[in-house]
Amino acid sequence: MVKIKICGMRRPEDMEMANKYKPDYIGFVFAESPRKVSYDQARELSGLLSEDIVPVGVFVNEHMKLIVDLFKEGIIEMAQLHGDEDENYIKNLKAKSLEETGSEIPVVNAIEINAEDTDYNKRLFEWSDSAADYFILDSGKGSGKTFDWDLIDKDNEFFKNSIFLAGGLNSENISSAIEEFNPFAVDLSSSVETNGFKDEKKIKEIVEIIENYR
Repeated sequence: MVKIKICGMRRPEDMEMANKYKPDYIGFVFAESPRKVSYDQARELSGLLSEDIVPVGVFVNEHMKLIVDLFKEGIIEMAQLHGDEDENYIKNLKAKSLEETGSEIPVVNAIEINAEDTDYNKRLFEWSDSAADYFILDSGKGSGKTFDWDLIDKDNEFFKNSIFLAGGLNSENISSAIEEFNPFAVDLSSSVETNGFKDEKKIKEIVEIIENYR
C-alpha cells in the first residue's frame, strides 16, 4: 500500500486540505525555501493537523538542537534530511532525541540522483545498513524535476528499505512511478500547487489516483 506525503505545507488552509484528503504525511520545510516555516508557524500548523497524519520536518544541515526541540514538543514526528548529513549525524540525532525525549526520532535520509553520477547502485547498497529508517530518492532539494529513473537498478538490495520517491511527481506520471519503483511512499509538493500555494483540486486529484494503489 503506497503512502502519500505532501510537502511544503505553510498555511492553516493547507492543514484543512490535509485533514480532508488524509495524506499519511505532511512536510514542514525549515530550510531556505519559498515554503519555509518558522518554529512558531510550525507549532501553530501542527496543532491544526489531524492526529492520524504524521508531520515531518525537512532540514538541510540543521543544528540537532532545533530538530530535537521540534520533536520534543510534538511539532514534528519525523526528520527528513536533505543536506550533507552523514551516518554519524543520523546516529547522533537519534541518540540525542532518545536522551531528551525517551524516543528515537525516525529519520528519512535524502539521496539526490543526477545524471552526472552513474554509480548510484553501489552507493545505494552502501546505505543498506544505515541507521536511517527511510530514504527519499529525489532529483534535488525541492527541484520539482524528475530524475532519470533508468539510472536505478530496482532489484538493488537497497530497495528492501522503505523508500520515499520524490522529484517531479505529478498526476501524469505518478502511476508509472509507482508501478516502476513500488515505493513505500510518494512525496509531492510543487505539483499540487498553483501560483506557489497548495491547490485543493490538485491534491484531490493526486489522492484519488494514488488510492488505486492503496
